[in-house]
Amino acid sequence: QLRLVESGGGSAQAGGSLTLSCEISGKIFRSCCVGWFRQVSGKEREGVAAIGCDGVPAYAAAVKERVTVSQDTQGNSKRILTLQIKALEPEDTAMYYCAASSRVNNVLSVPAASWFDDWGQGTQVTVSS
Repeated sequence: QLRLVESGGGSAQAGGSLTLSCEISGKIFRSCCVGWFRQVSGKEREGVAAIGCDGVPAYAAAVKERVTVSQDTQGNSKRILTLQIKALEPEDTAMYYCAASSRVNNVLSVPAASWFDDWGQGTQVTVSS
């Protein structure tokens, strides 16, 4: 069982930048693939970025040039997952979720949300023009 807690959301101006963090705690070794997703009300949850068990990231094509995902593992039971978004656009407005998967190993693209087992509660990002 993992616990995922996102932070760092809020309001920002278009063109600015934002950094989201996710603290993952528990049996992290069982779920070495982690990722960020976002969802707008009434739409499907879409993948933004993911990191495979080999530490190699993958990004959604729509945001690839503007986002960076990274992780910092602290001991055996805690991992900090970070998503940096630059050149913010109003279209980035969404609830952002971090997630972990015990069924995905390495990634060439962001896996579908259905592959992820554990989720955080989300952090809202609102970008104004």
